[in-house]
Amino acid sequence: VHPNVSQGCQGGCATCSDYNGCLSCKPRLFFVLERIGMKQIGVCLSSCPSGYYGTRYPDINKCAKCKADCDTCFTRNFCTKCKSGFYLYSGKCLEKCPDGLEANNHTMECTSIVHCEASEWSPWSPCTKKGKTCGFKRGNEVRVREIVQHPSARGNPCPATSESRKCIVQRKRCQKEGKGKKNREERRKKSNKDESKETRQESKGRAARRQNREQRENNNKMQPKKRKAPNKEQNLAPVDTAH
Repeated sequence: VHPNVSQGCQGGCATCSDYNGCLSCKPRLFFVLERIGMKQIGVCLSSCPSGYYGTRYPDINKCAKCKADCDTCFTRNFCTKCKSGFYLYSGKCLEKCPDGLEANNHTMECTSIVHCEASEWSPWSPCTKKGKTCGFKRGNEVRVREIVQHPSARGNPCPATSESRKCIVQRKRCQKEGKGKKNREERRKKSNKDESKETRQESKGRAARRQNREQRENNNKMQPKKRKAPNKEQNLAPVDTAH
């Protein structure tokens, strides 16, 4: 062993030197060179840092650098995340997305263009004018629909969600709410009054009949009882008609 190589290293190194740091790593760890000014120092890590990808060999596991536009990568030719200003598409980092795709600034990826989608129209509303459905001849009716899919940045914009058109209705007078309410109230009062009148008349009739009955009973009590007159035919003696 070279005099500058030590066997008792720290930080996961299997072998190391005072000048270059780790020269080899313990099993399952990745060896990577870090630049400090003009000097490169070897370190052993459990996973590769950003901008590197790991490769495993029988004798050593190494971290290799990704392409310049990759922030993280699976292999040198397959990026998983791009650096600022680039958009990820099929493992590559592009400054501009291909035709038919658009740049998503939130995920920094090239995604499919999404167009707006709207539901079917609702039925036409009743013909109205200034919020009323009577008292006019010409008015308007409307129909609406909902947006079921909002578009992406380059997608087709959404259409109008409401339509209106002229309409004609048979002219009729509007019943005033106050007048109609007043009429209903008057009819209710009249009905109650009629019922009360009938009830009072029935009560008066019952009272009059009761008073007449009581009067007759009193009159009968005040009159003396008449004796029955004897039957004259019974008191006469029989007449002898033989002589």
